[in-house]
Amino acid sequence: MIFLNITITEWIGYIATAVLLASFSMKHLRALRLVNSVACVLFVLYGILLSKAWPIIISNAAIFSINIYYLYFKKNSKI
Repeated sequence: MIFLNITITEWIGYIATAVLLASFSMKHLRALRLVNSVACVLFVLYGILLSKAWPIIISNAAIFSINIYYLYFKKNSKI
């Protein structure tokens, strides 16, 4: 499917990039990690749609795991 001459795969990549950039504008680390986690999930999906682009999938899955660790398992940290 193509919208505005851009494939769905490319749209997901652009949206993931926009969400990632937005995450870096957050003042609070908790908000940054939450928004960045959404970007990571989108980038993993993007990597899968690119015929399994493993560097994109692995790096974003790792960052997502780190975000989840600090958000939910390390509750006593200063987030």
